Amino acid sequence: MTKKTLQIIDDTLKEIKALDTKKLNLTKINSFTDILFVTSGTSSTHMSAISNKLIRALKKNKVEIINLEGKNSSDWVLLDLGDIVINVMSISAREYYDLESLWDDSLT
Repeated sequence: MTKKTLQIIDDTLKEIKALDTKKLNLTKINSFTDILFVTSGTSSTHMSAISNKLIRALKKNKVEIINLEGKNSSDWVLLDLGDIVINVMSISAREYYDLESLWDDSLT
């Protein structure tokens, strides 16, 4: 994971106006990833735009996307970069799954 990759993700999410983005540092408490992003879109179209813009920005900067899940989902798209995982969720899915509650608030 590089600071540059994190900056690309942060900048892209801000530029596309993703909602309520949380970045959790999980480095010391799990083995599946170091940084977990959770963000939302206002609609399935907005979620698609967020994930597409992220994909383009990451590829442009030669950041490998290991796995992409839910590309055509209206509720949840997951981009796995290995040490960074990005969750783009609908507002209702985010409320239902409440991923942030699984982790301590001090991680944001």
